[in-house]
Amino acid sequence: MTRRVLVVMHEGRPAAVEAAAQVERELRERGMTPVRDTGDTDGLELVIVLGGDGTILRAAELARGSDVPLVGVNLGHVGFLAEAEPDGIREVVRRVAERDYTVEERMTIDVAVTHPGGEVVHGWAINEASVEKSGRARMVEVALGVDGRGVSTFGCDSVVLATPTGSTAYAFSGGGPIVWPDVEALLVVPVAAHALFARPMVVGPSSVLAVEVLPRSERAAVVWCDGRRRLPAPAGSHIEVRRGAQPVKLARLEPTPFSGRLVAKFDLPVTGWRGERGAS
Repeated sequence: MTRRVLVVMHEGRPAAVEAAAQVERELRERGMTPVRDTGDTDGLELVIVLGGDGTILRAAELARGSDVPLVGVNLGHVGFLAEAEPDGIREVVRRVAERDYTVEERMTIDVAVTHPGGEVVHGWAINEASVEKSGRARMVEVALGVDGRGVSTFGCDSVVLATPTGSTAYAFSGGGPIVWPDVEALLVVPVAAHALFARPMVVGPSSVLAVEVLPRSERAAVVWCDGRRRLPAPAGSHIEVRRGAQPVKLARLEPTPFSGRLVAKFDLPVTGWRGERGAS
């Protein structure tokens, strides 16, 4: 049976194009079939992604519905979702060929935007759905609810509704907490809110988050899913976010704890840490 692997790269980066060619050579040498046609996702075994987190998010869009894991080689800046660096490409292909990896599931969110006229548009995200003002001059006026009950009303630049995976993305920039990816939860992070109560919140995975774009809001809002897919939200719209029905699968090569990834990706200072052996 042919073992097919989709290779997704950041086409605008020469390093990614070169790395993709190397991956394809390595796959063929090991009897596997590399696939470049992103419209041909049937019968895939895995997706190898060459780029930064944005490229991995794009690859997740392409693979959505095929139920195959992704493994990322970081050619970007932070590369939080990536599993390896460019010098590890040969090892990545070897591990893929030998099926020597584990698969980790990451929560997603499903998004529904109901317009004032009753039309409903849908989206999904791995990191976050952000309800944002559509212009620079004014805030967007929103009411925030959880599980069918109103919580607060305020004007803001945006409201970020995130997964634990997204807690290190836009939600982190907005002052939200970092949540370990194996914690099942949803995050709410208001950004530049004018309100007494506009603190970040963490709720359970079965909760339903809601944002209403108030009719008095002078401008329409827009909902961005992972900063890639845009859903219009005119004044009077009702936005609901809940746990996604379909998780994203990531192939993991090393059992590095999330704390280790956090320190490495953010280059955190840990001078003085002694660990258990230093305890007295």
